[in-house]
Amino acid sequence: MLNNPTVEKLKEMKLKVMAQLLSEPDPTLNELSFEERLGIMVEKEWLSKKNSRIKRLLNNATLGVNACIEDIDYTQDRKIDKKLIQTLSTCTFIIQKLNVVITGKTGTGKTFLACALGNNACRHGYTVKYYRMPELLLEIQDAKNENRYSRFMRQLQNIKILVLDDIGLKSYTLEESRDILEIAENRYNKTSTILSGQVPHTHWYDLFPDPTIADAIMDRVIHNAYILALDSKKSMRAVMAERVIKEMFTD
Repeated sequence: MLNNPTVEKLKEMKLKVMAQLLSEPDPTLNELSFEERLGIMVEKEWLSKKNSRIKRLLNNATLGVNACIEDIDYTQDRKIDKKLIQTLSTCTFIIQKLNVVITGKTGTGKTFLACALGNNACRHGYTVKYYRMPELLLEIQDAKNENRYSRFMRQLQNIKILVLDDIGLKSYTLEESRDILEIAENRYNKTSTILSGQVPHTHWYDLFPDPTIADAIMDRVIHNAYILALDSKKSMRAVMAERVIKEMFTD
């Protein structure tokens, strides 16, 4: 008789899993002590909340591709440093507030790797947000037009992992350069950024019209970053397409 009000109170406290387990008890647990049964209920509630948070973090991250660390292809011709990926997968670089720079030609898997690191960060409980650089610059312009630039930049600053893809598809204007510097300055030694682009990071300096701004951006982004230069004789998009076709014929 005491279960009904207790169940309602658990629901009110948003402990839905514990409420369900109390209202629908598992008979196989009857032989356990009260402390053991309570421990199981708490563990299942904790796992449910943890999984819900990870799902929410992944939804908010809007990662460009569905990728995870476990699916990274380390075949010899890709020349990916597995030990470095293992180091990054611990998320220590986030605690140390370091960046990750990924470069390589089209099809080498830059976006996949960047998103895999973002996915991994979400699973470790960190907030992540993915942008293609052209889209981010458009959003910044919209924020300026709508008088919410400061708020938008604060939102970017508070994200633990900001993933910026397609760096250097074009040279940046002076205004865009200043916005990029503002982002770099706000995040420097506070949070981590993952940057990905076709242009080698040694040439990023040339993307900005003002040498002073270029120096400032490079100093805040590159000098405290892990560098991954990807190389592959075969496009990873072609490899993935071949795998899908193969699975279709083997099913």
